[in-house]
Amino acid sequence: MSRIAVTNLKISHFRSYKNVEISTSGCPVALFGSNGAGKTNILEALSLLSPGRGLRRSRVDEMERKPEGIGWKISATLQSLGQIHEIETNYTGDGSRSVRIDGKAATQTALGRIARIVWLVPVMDRLWVDGAEGRRRFLDRLAMSFEPSHAQYTLDYERAMRERNKMLKEGIDDPAWYSAVESQMAESGGKIEKNRLYTIDRIMQAQTNAQTSFPSAQLGLVGANNESIIIDDLKGAFADNRRADLFAGRTLIGPHRDDLTAIYSAKETPAKLCSTGEQKALLVSLILANGRALSQDFGSAPILLLDEVSAHLDKERQNALYEEILSLGAQAWMTGTGKELFNYYGKRAEFLEVTETSNVSVLKR
Repeated sequence: MSRIAVTNLKISHFRSYKNVEISTSGCPVALFGSNGAGKTNILEALSLLSPGRGLRRSRVDEMERKPEGIGWKISATLQSLGQIHEIETNYTGDGSRSVRIDGKAATQTALGRIARIVWLVPVMDRLWVDGAEGRRRFLDRLAMSFEPSHAQYTLDYERAMRERNKMLKEGIDDPAWYSAVESQMAESGGKIEKNRLYTIDRIMQAQTNAQTSFPSAQLGLVGANNESIIIDDLKGAFADNRRADLFAGRTLIGPHRDDLTAIYSAKETPAKLCSTGEQKALLVSLILANGRALSQDFGSAPILLLDEVSAHLDKERQNALYEEILSLGAQAWMTGTGKELFNYYGKRAEFLEVTETSNVSVLKR
């Protein structure tokens, strides 16, 4: 089976690591050790092999090892649909991170075309009860796995919106200026909305008739104030709302106000009203559905980064998750406090113990 997998990972002066190298066969990898040992730092390094700020959304300078402060470097050998790619991303203190693919400078969007990576981290356990921003980011990460250019559309939209908001705050009332920036927002914003809807549709399809122990969810996308999202004439909508936006000093409608809704299908209950365990099970279900859809569309499930994934899942569902990961043929990098959490894998996974000595994280098999 074709798959996407990291078969070699080198990390230098990143977070709690000085220099570490991990070689894998491409199968699931379980990282275990005490809290604070540095397990999640490995997942964060892997997340930077995709576009964006990584699973912690940290600034690049916050990731460098202290007190050295000399920047950081992450190198990886990526197996992607029968091809081998050498990826390098690093930060040298200049305010941004650079990317090289197969020895050539590349954009972060180019990373997304060869490395499809999605993750679940403990902070997302509150996804359904916290604000809409977290749900938008979650949906956009899934959308990026289907269409890597989605990351660039989001950046373009936010850049244009910042310019429009600046004009609104300054009270500028020049229709020509607004028209130009609103055209940019409408172009990228329309693509964002279409990608989000496509992602929801594919995940819903992938849930249908799936043999799974995890609950299905009815997903939806709503705009500001729970109104319908705007796709067909977003530019006209920005123009029509200009007076209200001037009064508020910011843009009140558009993709940045969207919200992902979810209903626990079997109980017909909004996700935000479900138990903590049910909410976690819904999240896992969506990640697995994303993997099934990508297997069909892209030819491989994404790399899964699952931080403390066993939390809030009973033993039966933990084992069901591991079995589905194996069935998908996905490379999952998982963390937990004890090796016994991953006993179900047996010899079908690789195990790495993470310890910390004198403020340096160390790995051993």
